[in-house]
Amino acid sequence: MRWLVGWSSIAANFGTAGAVGASEEGRTLHPVGAQLLWGDPDPLWAVGDWRPDEVRIITAEPHQRPYATPGNGQAPTVTRLAVLGCCAASDEQLRVGLFAARGGALRHLTAWAGSYTVVVQVGRRITVVGDLAGARPVFYTPWANGTAYATAALPLADLIEAQLDIGHLAALLACPESPEALRDSTPYAGVKRIPPGHALILREGSREITGYEPVASLAVAAPQVEAARAIDGVRDALVEAVRARLTAPRHAPETLPPDPGPVPGMGPAERRAARGAPTPGIGADLSGGSASSTLALLAAGLPGVPGTVLGHGTGAGERLLAVTFNDLATSGHELREPELERARLIAANPRLHHVVVAAGEEALPYANLDSGPLTDEPAPSLVTAERHRGRLAAGSADHFTGAGARQVLDAHPARLADLLLDRRRRHLLRPVTALARSERPSPQSLFVPLTVYRAARRLARTPYRTGLEAAAGDLLLANRPGPALRNGAVGASLAALAWSRPGPAARWLTGEALAEVSVRLTEAATRPISVQRPGETRARAALARHAFDHRILEQAAEVRSQRLHAPYLDNQVVRACRDLPESLRVQPGARAAVLRTVLAGAGIHDLPPGWGSPTHASSAAAARTGLRSALPHLIALFDAPLLADAGLIEARVVRGALRAASEGEPVPLDGLADLVSTELWLRRLLSRRGTCWTGTAAPRQRAVAGGVPRRPTLQS
Repeated sequence: MRWLVGWSSIAANFGTAGAVGASEEGRTLHPVGAQLLWGDPDPLWAVGDWRPDEVRIITAEPHQRPYATPGNGQAPTVTRLAVLGCCAASDEQLRVGLFAARGGALRHLTAWAGSYTVVVQVGRRITVVGDLAGARPVFYTPWANGTAYATAALPLADLIEAQLDIGHLAALLACPESPEALRDSTPYAGVKRIPPGHALILREGSREITGYEPVASLAVAAPQVEAARAIDGVRDALVEAVRARLTAPRHAPETLPPDPGPVPGMGPAERRAARGAPTPGIGADLSGGSASSTLALLAAGLPGVPGTVLGHGTGAGERLLAVTFNDLATSGHELREPELERARLIAANPRLHHVVVAAGEEALPYANLDSGPLTDEPAPSLVTAERHRGRLAAGSADHFTGAGARQVLDAHPARLADLLLDRRRRHLLRPVTALARSERPSPQSLFVPLTVYRAARRLARTPYRTGLEAAAGDLLLANRPGPALRNGAVGASLAALAWSRPGPAARWLTGEALAEVSVRLTEAATRPISVQRPGETRARAALARHAFDHRILEQAAEVRSQRLHAPYLDNQVVRACRDLPESLRVQPGARAAVLRTVLAGAGIHDLPPGWGSPTHASSAAAARTGLRSALPHLIALFDAPLLADAGLIEARVVRGALRAASEGEPVPLDGLADLVSTELWLRRLLSRRGTCWTGTAAPRQRAVAGGVPRRPTLQS
């Protein structure tokens, strides 16, 4: 795991510690395995296996303060900027950005192609800029009369010896897509996060969180960009995002385990995978649908050297390594075969080298849960980490993934309410008709268009405060039997037409836990907030939730010396996608149509038949098969669960739900994944040894060292 950490404190409380870290009365403190980017009194470190090209620092000439004189002790102001990650900006562009940031401008720091974190220091003012999606979050905590900040929460929790925030875990399970319930908390008491699209500003101990992105108001719609122009913007943003990864210097892994030597049936790529290192060069997924194949085709079509280093790995020379995942452990061969055939046709491109990863039971969800690393926070991707790790191990050192495309390109169902607010009712006709066709023919399906329209109109007429108060009341009843809900696409769309809704795991939480989260929603309803459009608000929350899960997946399925690239989560791609008209988004097949136009604009026209068609294959079938295979282990996991000790669940209820799901009953599988991953994360957290800090002033104990108290009072 790679992260940044630093702090801003009151200068009078600290001496200097050279290149080691902060000191208080001669004691030093610095992160384990860190490189110091700049020193006291406001130090900044990069921790983990950062590549040399991923760390860039620009320093401006110190300028004298207007009131500084040679005799009054006022030193020249230090002005510098650190960019960590993949950033396409040149040094001159970074320097111009630094001068603009010195005057307080922030948004331009997020407009360069790539995925990165920016830290700006102007004198004793520190500014840390988060991204729009939330894939690169920023955390902070009060510490030593100042504020410590990091791009991971666990190091800050260790720094202050934090305990668990059980209330946050309850909100994460009850309302994972409701920022109002999660607020700015983390699983660690005292460690906070800044929202996506915001920056943290520190001035000698004080702190301020400010947004740099305009937010659409309920009364005034954002100016609509013409559809063709908006799609051109998406194409330009995606091409620049891909080019940023292709033009960045790529380095071979510095240290590797010993080569196992010639093994029958193992080529060079297999031997590298056995040593725990991916193939050098650029790769991409072909089994993720239209989004990932778009990235593969764009990367293969751009000039340059997109593929593997000549003479290494596949021996494919300068070809891009395209990986297709073939799940052999689940049924549905007739559904997988068309996808594999489309991947083969795409990989006929002479600049692509196709690799099919055949996966058996070892790659099912819930497989090998005991061997994963400790991630920063819990997320449902923990139960599928082994499945993704097998696919990524066959990829390249820089690997493209289509994560986030659905969230930035597709229409959230709540956007239907935004269309009604803008009095564009005719644009609802095609989406509601498509929903009706997705239902099995029945007398009830005839009323689907009217039912969806009424739900959208009800959301459009419901004020934000009223909607949250209603959601808080509904949450109290989430674990009680109720009327049967409609399944399928229609049921999901109707449930999403609300300001907030319970998550899939809420039905298994205790009444006490649900009451705590209900209080959070009620308090959020009374706080002043700029009133937003319901569709835009829900879409941003869904994107933030997906970016959060993708970040945890990167940590859980990490392959040594590999970088996962998700261009759809880049700032400039998110902005370009937000310009797409809502009337275009809500149309059936809009994502595939946009990506097809993007590829056509890049000169790629020959796509296989069926490209972009939704795959109904496998995630649910794989989850149920994996759950059935791992049932004994999961039952043992919830024999005496820590979640029950914390008062969040009743163990026997969850064990019954696991058995019911394994027998094919209609149980929400994503809710069970939430519970299993949270329980798993808690056990990994409490069994860890050591902390993230070292030095004479290091914390005496790691975070959450005391364990989970039995039946604690939930923290609000």
